[in-house]
Amino acid sequence: MWQAIAEHISGELDIDFSIEQKQQLSGGDINLAYHISDQKKHFFVKLNEKEQLEQFISEAMSLQSIRQRHVIRVPEVISYGQTLDKSFLVLEYLSLTDESDSGWNDLGERMARLHQDSGQAMYGFDWDTCLGKTSQPNKWQSNWSSFFSEQRFGWLLQLLLEQGFGFGKIDHLVEQCRQRLNHYQPEPSLLHGDCWRGNIGFTEESAVIFDPASYYGDREVDIAFSSLFGRFPARFYRSYQQHYPLDNNYEERRNLYNLYHVLNHAYMFRGSYLLQSQDMIKQLFY
Repeated sequence: MWQAIAEHISGELDIDFSIEQKQQLSGGDINLAYHISDQKKHFFVKLNEKEQLEQFISEAMSLQSIRQRHVIRVPEVISYGQTLDKSFLVLEYLSLTDESDSGWNDLGERMARLHQDSGQAMYGFDWDTCLGKTSQPNKWQSNWSSFFSEQRFGWLLQLLLEQGFGFGKIDHLVEQCRQRLNHYQPEPSLLHGDCWRGNIGFTEESAVIFDPASYYGDREVDIAFSSLFGRFPARFYRSYQQHYPLDNNYEERRNLYNLYHVLNHAYMFRGSYLLQSQDMIKQLFY
């Protein structure tokens, strides 16, 4: 397997690369992660089962889309593919440092710049992405309330129902969600899509984001999720607001947007997330 990955790297970069050091890294809930090197060049490798290649392709394309904006650093995509029994994604290896006030200020500014001036008129993406292990549909739509209620909220409700977990009549709940966003038509922004503390970091030079599940949507989705599992420090929000102030009614939508992520955790992990989803649905729609 590792020989095949080294050959992929060599072919993509037109170099003669062989793995001389390999270290497994901690922190991943879904994939195995490794730091590999030949003592000179260093790479970050993700591994999963062979059938999970689509997840890695989705991540690679999201990273490339963000990278093309030239406003915030993401790891460069080197290669992805399959071995006999595994799928893999090879990225630039970044040496991360401890967080700092200046780092959070930088992240706030760069996320604001990512969200600005997308030049996109519709919501969605040219391909479906993956939020964790969950497929995330991104069919282009011109109406934000329809996109979010159908392709985010309704999609997760249907997946959970197929697992045997129902929270009420899906059509009714989707319509309730649509009504809560009715007449709200935000500027489509390129989103990270999975914006929590585990997916951000800092180098000596700048803030870095990784593991995206990108699409064009309401930027408030990213900001809302940043407050759900380990809220970002206040410096981040102050910096973001200075460069791209949020709508005055953002707080009215924050829990609705975060319900999507709680439902996704319920779908992937079950447990207490099912109860949290049920409570949030009651608070928002009943």
